[in-house]
Amino acid sequence: MSRRSLSLAAAAPGNAALAAILWMIGAAFFFSILSATIRHLTGELHPLQIAFFRNLFGLAFMLPWLARAGLGSLRTGRFGLYLWRTIIGLMSMFTWFWALALLPFAEAVALSFTTPLFATMGAALVLKERVRLRRWSATLLGFFGVLVILRPGAEALNVGAMLVIVSCALSGATTLMVKDLLRTESSNAVVTYMVLLMTPISLLPALFVWSWPEPWTWAILIGMGLIATIGHICITHSYKLAEASAVLPYDYTRMIFAAAIGYLWFAEIPDLWTWIGAGIIAAAAVYIAHREALYGQAAASQSATSPAAMPPARSARTEER
Repeated sequence: MSRRSLSLAAAAPGNAALAAILWMIGAAFFFSILSATIRHLTGELHPLQIAFFRNLFGLAFMLPWLARAGLGSLRTGRFGLYLWRTIIGLMSMFTWFWALALLPFAEAVALSFTTPLFATMGAALVLKERVRLRRWSATLLGFFGVLVILRPGAEALNVGAMLVIVSCALSGATTLMVKDLLRTESSNAVVTYMVLLMTPISLLPALFVWSWPEPWTWAILIGMGLIATIGHICITHSYKLAEASAVLPYDYTRMIFAAAIGYLWFAEIPDLWTWIGAGIIAAAAVYIAHREALYGQAAASQSATSPAAMPPARSARTEER
């Protein structure tokens, strides 16, 4: 963890920094359990159907929050972008769920750390944001970590690995869409539209592969929605108590949880190359977040001294889980 991250976390008053770290570790744990549950369910249900139930029961557990937040903030002139964000997000979800059925669990989780790398590339190439040499170097280093895990030439590049990479690229695209939405829309509106649109849209492809779950499987599906909701609550609390760049490094404890879950649940042991590659990808992503935080603070300082300047867009990280 960088000195900058430590200083940002320490800047939170009282025990808030420690609480933010614990909330983030809790989110990493619950999202690891969520991915393992999805992996388990692929033995009985098609990934498209699992995605629908994940959205359905996730929405069910979020209804109390939606009731408190209200629907009055949903007036928007950008419904088209909300719809595209939902469709691309679902494509990312579908490919991720499918990959979990094909790859060793810890390897899939390690490769999923590439999402910030794709978001950085998209910010430079699509949004025309200024990405300097240091962040480009960190991005290239992160993709080198992918090569370490996959070891091209040592074995054929399998479909599962390709699906994870596609999923992360799509997730990086949704990150940019959310970042753009947050320039004009409230956080509540972004989250509400996501859960309200994903459920009915994910039902359509699920109908083509539909099979009724066994009675006990229903309990697992409902539990999946609860686990996802708890994970969202954890990460939201973490970002409320400290800056995203300060707590992001602790999200990579997912690799430790994934290794333990893979061993205990699926009798899988990640090899040394998976650990090394995951470490390289995580280090690159943390450095990118660190640099983004520095530029964000510089932009905020500049806008504070320039009355005519527009306020910087809020981070999209809190909306992406």
